[in-house]
Amino acid sequence: MTNLINMSEREYFAQFAKRTGMFIGRTSLTGATAFMMGYDEAAQRYGGPGLTGWREWLMANHQVGTNLVWEAQVRQVALPAAQQGYRDLTPEEEAHVLKVLFELLDRFRAEREGTAPEQ
Repeated sequence: MTNLINMSEREYFAQFAKRTGMFIGRTSLTGATAFMMGYDEAAQRYGGPGLTGWREWLMANHQVGTNLVWEAQVRQVALPAAQQGYRDLTPEEEAHVLKVLFELLDRFRAEREGTAPEQ
């Protein structure tokens, strides 16, 4: 068993990406977002960086709406040609958005930790 306690935030989120269902049950964008928001709140409460700067990083590195929450920004990056506005995603779209979410999150964490993104 991997010890999640002693991991960097980047390593922790890599484990979350690999085994999302283990952390939240049914894997979904909504579930992953809720988990990450809860993680962020807990991390900041106990002195960790959490996701501080994540939304701003998305705005600085991608053409996303500045008035959107980060989940909607990730959807914009992953599905740029899709009709904007909230709508239910197809299972294929949701899987793609989750993949993009975890790739972007790894790049964000790598930049924050001064390491190279995983390939």
